[in-house]
Amino acid sequence: MNSPTDSTPALRQGLAGYLRAVAVEVGVPPEGTSFEVSDTATVYLALAGRWHERADQDLMLVWSERHGWVLAVETDPTENALVVDYLGGDDLVPEPKEVAQFVVDVMAGRRRHRGDRPVFPIVGTRHDLADRLADYVVWDE
Repeated sequence: MNSPTDSTPALRQGLAGYLRAVAVEVGVPPEGTSFEVSDTATVYLALAGRWHERADQDLMLVWSERHGWVLAVETDPTENALVVDYLGGDDLVPEPKEVAQFVVDVMAGRRRHRGDRPVFPIVGTRHDLADRLADYVVWDE
């Protein structure tokens, strides 16, 4: 049975650590990142590179607890982002090096947008997701 304690602080710490680890691998400085834990846990990284099909628009790498990682073109704030590709796979929280390789492969044209938006099974509870991200928590010394 899951702990009745609030797992939101643990989830925030784990998600923040995972975001930092991915950002380091992808080469995004801290000011180009953000995350949120609300009804859905999400992560955002502003990428410096451009996609050849939309070279005039910025790219972003986004993660959500429901769909995993997606590389997309940032559009007008009133429009949905243009999806370039989804990482997919079996792991909702893939290793940061795998996420970085996904970005490299998409940018090099070695991957094509499959059009299939992955839907990961619900992890369980927020406590379960916090446990999954616990290895990324960085404790202040």
